[in-house]
Amino acid sequence: MTQAPLLQVKELSKTFGGIRALEKVSFDVHEGEILGIIGPNGSGKTTIVNGITGFIRLTSGQVLFRGRDIAGKPAHKIADMGVTRTFQIMRPYYSLPAYKNLVIPLFSPRARRTGGWRGGGRLGDRHTVGIDILEEIGFERDSHVPYKATATLPTGYLKRLELARCLALKPEIIICDEVFSGLSMSEIASMVPLIERLQMDGITLIMIEHRLRELFKVASRVMVLNFGRKLMEGPPAEVMADARVKEAYFGSREVREVMDHA
Repeated sequence: MTQAPLLQVKELSKTFGGIRALEKVSFDVHEGEILGIIGPNGSGKTTIVNGITGFIRLTSGQVLFRGRDIAGKPAHKIADMGVTRTFQIMRPYYSLPAYKNLVIPLFSPRARRTGGWRGGGRLGDRHTVGIDILEEIGFERDSHVPYKATATLPTGYLKRLELARCLALKPEIIICDEVFSGLSMSEIASMVPLIERLQMDGITLIMIEHRLRELFKVASRVMVLNFGRKLMEGPPAEVMADARVKEAYFGSREVREVMDHA
């Protein structure tokens, strides 16, 4: 018997002032997989993230998480259920040290309920767990970096901090919105194994991404959006060979390079 999808998106539509940002987009995500969502600028990728995670109200459609419709629920309720997301434009608490960005989600009902922090409720214990999580995603524990003001951190650390804030909630799904964007090649090279390890730890990932070559290293399946509609989905090589995808991306250097090295 085939296992039911962890997440089912059914005919998702969103209209902004008469402009259709999404039109009846449907797809499934299975537990433990990495699904990539790609498309030209303005194709509706971030609108999908915002719709699934409750940051915008959908015009119509269903979002079923473990069979329960979460469409229309507020963002904090969806996160409390285990569906978390990073932001393309990062939103940490810039005035706080990096590790204290994790103390806040570690106070959440989900973190308490799932054992996201240890140790009898003392604040100091949450500080320790925050440092533990930062170390897991690539902060050097014995350096000064976890204690620096977040506003002073370079982009590579800020991207990892976004992931760490999700991990503090013990999520079942993380939706990554352009997690490779703005990173150097060496930073991306160290981020790819991290993404793979999250999958090995049982976390399901949806990755909205422009960096196609890097995405295709980790995603087993890709969905293409264009003008708010699903163009196709399938294995990366099959998707990139499709004439409709080539037309949608016509002139894109990134796509040409991916195809040249396929």
